[in-house]
Amino acid sequence: MKYDVVILGAGAAGLMCALTAGQRGLRVLVLERANKPGKKILMSGGGKCNFTNLEVTPEHYISANPHFVKSPLNQYSQWDFIVLVEEYGIDYFEKEIDGIKTGQLFCRESSKAILSMLLRECEQMGVEIRTRVDITSVEHHGRFRLQIAEGSMTEARSLVVATGGLSVPSLGGSGFGYKIAEQFGHLIVPQSPALVPYTFTGELKTFMETLSGIAIPATVGVGQRAFHGGILFTHRGLSGPAVLQSSSYWRPGDAISLDLLPGRAMVEELSRAKNIHSRCHLKTVLSHYLPKQLVARLEKLWWPEVAGKSLAEWSGKHLREIAERLHDWRIKPAATEGYRTAEVTLGGVDTRELSSQTMESQKQPRLYFIGEVVDVTGHLGGYNFQWAWSSGFVAGKAL
Repeated sequence: MKYDVVILGAGAAGLMCALTAGQRGLRVLVLERANKPGKKILMSGGGKCNFTNLEVTPEHYISANPHFVKSPLNQYSQWDFIVLVEEYGIDYFEKEIDGIKTGQLFCRESSKAILSMLLRECEQMGVEIRTRVDITSVEHHGRFRLQIAEGSMTEARSLVVATGGLSVPSLGGSGFGYKIAEQFGHLIVPQSPALVPYTFTGELKTFMETLSGIAIPATVGVGQRAFHGGILFTHRGLSGPAVLQSSSYWRPGDAISLDLLPGRAMVEELSRAKNIHSRCHLKTVLSHYLPKQLVARLEKLWWPEVAGKSLAEWSGKHLREIAERLHDWRIKPAATEGYRTAEVTLGGVDTRELSSQTMESQKQPRLYFIGEVVDVTGHLGGYNFQWAWSSGFVAGKAL
């Protein structure tokens, strides 16, 4: 079978590219390894799909070539996708944390609405989608030739690689797209899991494990960057929005800094508590700020030798040290949970060898790379979906 374009991958970027190319009257075939399209879309945002963000800027993306995202994001912005969502009557809401709006947009009902919208658009444009397809080889002899495991062959004038990254292999993540890129002479920026929980060993693992399920607002610092949001103690370590975001900047061997009480001046507050409630124990005072279980574990970890003493018996220096540690607790993760639970893959096809106007390869004409397979990684909060919509659109428009 011959097509104008074959798209490898029926995820967010692949489907957006397919419907955009279909609108131009091209004959489009989408090939997907998994048993159904859009599996990551369905799982995202706790099943409600954080499909974009009201505040999208290049600063929300990580890439070895940070200016690359500007053109795709300008050509197809968050407002363009919101228009499409509203045309389909999909009800959505902006997430708030402690009464503060975050800019993150979620489906009110289910992420199925976003996938259904994309599939409906593809169907209306005559896009053909096949699932459970394994590609054994890709060649180019004037046209792209794709050998399928079952024995058939498909040809196309253009090929779009939208295979995603290595994250969540159970949902179809693989390194196939990188292999195609290398086959055609592209450089690959080294990959690592991103937006992923931390794991710990030894005493810290036991500490986290006993607090599994407890969540608090906190600030997580990595190097010169700090991210505020929820953190969640798990049986393996730390998760939660602030942790996931920081993981994109963390490297093995780095320490992270936890501010367990952001926005509070605990040196002053504990000093005042000593003056007013001198007979109280420190854990009693801290339990007004933090969950009792967490305070009990911190007591065993930080001040076991004075656990039975009242605040009156604490030296001002020792009390100040505890207060400062509450704002800057430095711990070193052993690792992350890896690609198994990572939301995205950091690194990928080097953008210096792609056109930011079209996503086309500068090594091989009519070969395109879009979405997560490219060295562009968004922050947590709908930015990776917006990159999928934007990169998919510009490629689909250029085919």
